[in-house]
Amino acid sequence: KGMTDEEYVWCIEQTVYWKDGQPLNMILDDSGDLTHKKYPILLSGMGPMVHNLYKMMKNSELKVPAVLTPSFLSLSLQSKFDKLYGCRESLIDGIKRATDVMIDGKVAGCIQVLRGFGARVFVTEVDPINALQAAVEGYEVTTMEEACKEGNIFVTTTGCEDILLGKHFEQMKDDSIVCNIGHFDCEIDLNWLNANSAEKINIKPQVDRYRMKSGRYIIVLAEGRLVNLGCAIPGFVMSNSFTNQVLDQIELWKNTTKYSLGLDEEVATAHLDKLGVKLTKLSDKQPNPDHYHY
Repeated sequence: KGMTDEEYVWCIEQTVYWKDGQPLNMILDDSGDLTHKKYPILLSGMGPMVHNLYKMMKNSELKVPAVLTPSFLSLSLQSKFDKLYGCRESLIDGIKRATDVMIDGKVAGCIQVLRGFGARVFVTEVDPINALQAAVEGYEVTTMEEACKEGNIFVTTTGCEDILLGKHFEQMKDDSIVCNIGHFDCEIDLNWLNANSAEKINIKPQVDRYRMKSGRYIIVLAEGRLVNLGCAIPGFVMSNSFTNQVLDQIELWKNTTKYSLGLDEEVATAHLDKLGVKLTKLSDKQPNPDHYHY
C-alpha cells in the first residue's frame, strides 16, 4: 500500500538472497514470474516449488517440478473456509470501509453475501452448471452487457482478463462502485479508465473516483487489485490460510516423494482449540474417517 511499482519490486528482490549472498533453498513464488523470468539461476537443483504455473506448463516453460499449495496438500480447508469466509467477510467490509455505502436496495454481484445485506444480485456466467445453480437459487443470470446498465456495485471474481471494459464503464450508473476479488489486477480495464476519463480523484488510500466525460462518476477500489486484501480481511481467515502454507512448506521440505494430506485437518483442529470447540470422536464400530470426502 502506498508503494510505487518500482519500490514494491525492489522490496521483493531483497528476499531473493540471504544477506551473506547465499541463495534460498525453498521459494514460494506466486505465479513463478520472479524465479522463471528474472532469476532462473535460482532454479538450479531446486526441488518442488509452490506457485500457480499452469500456463508455464502448457507453454513448456516450466523448468522444475512444482506443487500448488495450499490447494494440493490442504484442499479441503482452503475451499471450505478460506474461499467462503475470506470473501464473505472481507468483501463487504472492504466496500463499506472504503465507501460507507448502504448495500440495501443496490444491484450488485458476488451473490450470497450481498443478497444477505439486501442487494438485488445479478450473476454473469460462462459455465452452464454454475449458471443453472445461480438461476435455481433465485439469482438473475444475465450478461455484463445488460448488467452494466443496471448495477450499482460490480465485483469481478474470475481471474480472467477484460471482464469490465470501456464499453461497460460508459453505460454504468453514476457513482457505480467497481472492485475485484478474483486474482491479480487484469479483470478491470483501468488503462481505459485512466486514458478516457476526464479526471481521476483520489478520495483516500485504495479509493479512486473517476469523472467520466459524460459527467457520471465511477468509484474504483484498491486500483483493481484484490479488494479483500487492499481494503479489509479478517485476521482469523488469514491465520487459517497462512498456517496451511507454512505447514505445507515444512511437509514439502521434509518429504520429497510422499506427502501427508491431513494438514488441513491439523490446521482446523488447532483453530478449533482456539475457539474452545470440541469434536465428537468416532467409536471403533463407526466408519473410518478416511472414507469421508469433503
